[in-house]
Amino acid sequence: MTAVEAANKILDTMLGHLGFSANIEVQETGDGPCLQIHTGNSEALIGHDGDRLDDLQYLVNRILRRHFPSAERVKVDCEHFRSIQEDHLQEEVRSIAERVKTTGKAYHMRPLNAYYRRLVHNALLGHPDVVSHSPDGDDRLKRITIAPK
Repeated sequence: MTAVEAANKILDTMLGHLGFSANIEVQETGDGPCLQIHTGNSEALIGHDGDRLDDLQYLVNRILRRHFPSAERVKVDCEHFRSIQEDHLQEEVRSIAERVKTTGKAYHMRPLNAYYRRLVHNALLGHPDVVSHSPDGDDRLKRITIAPK
């Protein structure tokens, strides 16, 4: 059994215990494998701003790493919710970068989890006019500062 097959089985078992009947589709993305959940009750599974999806993804990856220590991270999405959120975040980051470039003033984003902070930092890696910085610490949600170079 491969790591992705194991992740699929872990997620399917978790969803079954939670009372969800769902179809799980394995997709390969630029960020690695994604388990796309298709269910008739997506709102309950996604939660507020995707917090339940974040929790499911965290648990699937924790359990997966116990059995496959070198497995790459698996993304968990439901009805393409996370993909849509990522696209909106990318647009927001581009807009903020332009605002910082124009005004010369730093901007503090809303608190983001580690996954979304990584997306922001990666989106700004090659930007010639701005830099991004996250504070140190163990907080789950942190505010990224986007500042002029």
